[in-house]
Amino acid sequence: MKFTLGFSPCPNDTFIFEALVNKKIDTEGFEFETVLEDVQTLNQWAIEGKLDITKLSYGVLPLVLENYNVLNSGSALGRGVGPLLISKAAIEKDDVNINDLTIAIPGKNTTAHLLFSLAFPGAKNKVFLRYDEIEKFVLDDKGLGVIIHENRFTYADKGLHKIMDLGDYWEKETGNPIPLGGIVIKRNFSIEVQQKVDALIKKSIEYAFSKYPELNDYIRMHSQEMSEDVMRKHIDLYVNHYSIQLGEEGKAAVNKLLQVYQQVNNTRINKVWSID
Repeated sequence: MKFTLGFSPCPNDTFIFEALVNKKIDTEGFEFETVLEDVQTLNQWAIEGKLDITKLSYGVLPLVLENYNVLNSGSALGRGVGPLLISKAAIEKDDVNINDLTIAIPGKNTTAHLLFSLAFPGAKNKVFLRYDEIEKFVLDDKGLGVIIHENRFTYADKGLHKIMDLGDYWEKETGNPIPLGGIVIKRNFSIEVQQKVDALIKKSIEYAFSKYPELNDYIRMHSQEMSEDVMRKHIDLYVNHYSIQLGEEGKAAVNKLLQVYQQVNNTRINKVWSID
């Protein structure tokens, strides 16, 4: 049985899937045709139902629940790992009216956008860009920016300043870890197939951890512009026990995000989203 599988070239994703796609574990007859793209592209493809299995932002999950189910393995949740709101000049949050400023956000249907909307529900002047274009937007003095991924580790070196940690705001408001991204599979596969794919991803992560902190060539190949230190920071921040298994705490965090989505968008979600 063959599946299309999409994930990002970021070290946390290549760390998770390397053993699976390179058959360092027994895939039990399953084949995976991989596509590596930025998360916003994967989010859009999930809306279109393009891939069988895909990484996505939890912020887009409400839009794809009719076609996709969430796997228990492969997610990125945690504490202290959320998006940051940054500026070119050093300013305090209370010194400006964020609602009046232009904000660059890494994709409309992203967890970063949802967390920003929770903190600043009145902000309307938003520009949606690829995550790796936002630092330049801020450096060019076009407005503020919400940054994710490796930009969390590089913005200060470029002279940019943190206004607010949106993840920290989420944690204080909800008490939950931040549900950043997850892995979904099309619902038209049998539950047995969904569970088998889930188990294979778990095995792939466990294999990766058994070799860590060694970085394999697959991770390096897709992260050539990063130092090994930044690669490891990616992995340390975004791959953890929630990645191996969401567990009750992880599921509660995703459910809270879905509740926030319903509040922000004045809508209702009725679909069950976990394979168990």
